[in-house]
Amino acid sequence: MNAIALFPPPPSLQGMPFDATKCPVRDVLDQIGDKWTMLILLTLIPGPSRFSAIQRAVPDISKRMLTQTLRNLERNGMITRKVYATKPPSVEYALSKLGVALLGPISQLLNWAGENHAAIRSARERFDHAQQPAVALDADEALA
Repeated sequence: MNAIALFPPPPSLQGMPFDATKCPVRDVLDQIGDKWTMLILLTLIPGPSRFSAIQRAVPDISKRMLTQTLRNLERNGMITRKVYATKPPSVEYALSKLGVALLGPISQLLNWAGENHAAIRSARERFDHAQQPAVALDADEALA
């Protein structure tokens, strides 16, 4: 069956010529498909968190990368940032309505990844193995 028939474009895009630079799916995936964004969104599911709590929950992320990712999420409306007038000031990050709405599709992606991860890793291994150059035989082995 034709993939286009299975996944027709949304009504807002039907009848329009395809322009990859204006594709909403590409735009959204560019924003949420990086190494850290989904991990941060998942960390915020239980409720608001401070920067340090998010950093502890997301292994190996640097302060700079966490700051950049949180700013991008806030810019895209996925999270809110609330500053409390304490000394020193404290900041909490929370999922916005838009961020909560994204959890359904993320859940589907996580389920799909869990169900198919072993097959994907096997395919990678087969591909990588097939790409390895054959080991050259030395002259003695070639004559044997």
